[in-house]
Amino acid sequence: MSTQLSQIAKRAKLDHKARFTSLAHLLTPEFLKETWGKMNRRASGGVDGQSAEQFGRELETQVEAICKQLKEGAYRAPPVRRVEIPKGPGKIGTRPLGIPTVGDRLLQRAVARILEAVFEADFLDCSYGFRPGRNPHHALQALRVQIVTKKVGQVFEADIRSYFTRINREWLRKMVAHRIADPVILGLIGKWLNAGAMQDGVVIYTEEGTPQGGPISPLLSNLYLHFVLDLWFEKKIKPQCRGEAYLLRFADDFVVSFQFRQDVDQFQQKVRERFAEFGLELAEEKTRRILFGRFAGVTCLRHGLGRPETFEFLGFKHVCGVDRAERFALIRIPSTKSCRKFLARTRAWILHNRHWRRWEQQEHLKRMLRGFYQYFGLHHCERKLSWVRQQVQRQWISALNRRGQRRRTNWTRLKDRPWFELPFAQNLHPMV
Repeated sequence: MSTQLSQIAKRAKLDHKARFTSLAHLLTPEFLKETWGKMNRRASGGVDGQSAEQFGRELETQVEAICKQLKEGAYRAPPVRRVEIPKGPGKIGTRPLGIPTVGDRLLQRAVARILEAVFEADFLDCSYGFRPGRNPHHALQALRVQIVTKKVGQVFEADIRSYFTRINREWLRKMVAHRIADPVILGLIGKWLNAGAMQDGVVIYTEEGTPQGGPISPLLSNLYLHFVLDLWFEKKIKPQCRGEAYLLRFADDFVVSFQFRQDVDQFQQKVRERFAEFGLELAEEKTRRILFGRFAGVTCLRHGLGRPETFEFLGFKHVCGVDRAERFALIRIPSTKSCRKFLARTRAWILHNRHWRRWEQQEHLKRMLRGFYQYFGLHHCERKLSWVRQQVQRQWISALNRRGQRRRTNWTRLKDRPWFELPFAQNLHPMV
């Protein structure tokens, strides 16, 4: 099956105008079982209450039933189970998450593999989110190269308001049909978009947006911005700029670097108009233009503006700085919001499990910290990560003092205890 996908990807790369009319024949029981082996089986169940474990025990029967329904044209996409998850510290409200049934999630993942083989040939290098072989650290590295080595003097930091709920489905179907002409695949995508969401026993239908939570959603949302933003910037905006211009996007988060202020001012107006055509809107309170780059410090000093402003991208605060040789350096440190979010998680876990044995608490906190370090272990981050480690220990001490009417403990008593030791941060991504 992987060989067939490779052949599709090769054809898509060789002929960017080719439309694929026959893809549904790949959705065989063997392909679905192969896809099942690539899925996360610990995810929650959907509206039918079936768990991944139950589905896996009847895998042969389940995939045969799905394939039979597809062959007869009788497949019906069940509504997703909607849950509200907090947006995180500093944000008000919740974010809706749609959880498909296990069988529907399997079929979505299988179709996503097929679409990925086709559209991966079209996606541009500026896009890093939800793509094979790419991750946030690749995006951070590319952004660093742009700012440090290119002629960058201005950065446009943007945020799309409620992106996933504003996607225009009519436009999205046209974008998928640009390469896909198989009626079965197109029909399945339409059914998933219109399936609705069940909340408190009531199915709610919407006219726009894609439900977050399904395996097909990241690819469709990526495809939408590929046409709305990436191609438009590459074909229309860059040729009109006086100087250099670079777009870097990870899912719905993007930053644009420019050489001249005139170019960024024109882009700021045009991108609003472009987004309005496709039902999108910039969150003005989170969208701004700042002086940033190798010459930003000199420019700010000349105009009495103080130090250059900072911006946040992918959880890091980006700062104009210098290295030991007094040359310009891009400093990335974990943002305040990222640290607060992590410390809120550790505090909640410690308070909920403060009666665990100390060695067990230590092992779990070690895993949590190592996971945090794994993402934020960049150069210049050691001091901030050490501060986070210290805050976790302070939370731990506070929880230990709540365990009962025992003698209150403190930092001095615990700092040399083996069971109180937590790992220090390391520079895990020296090349990023």
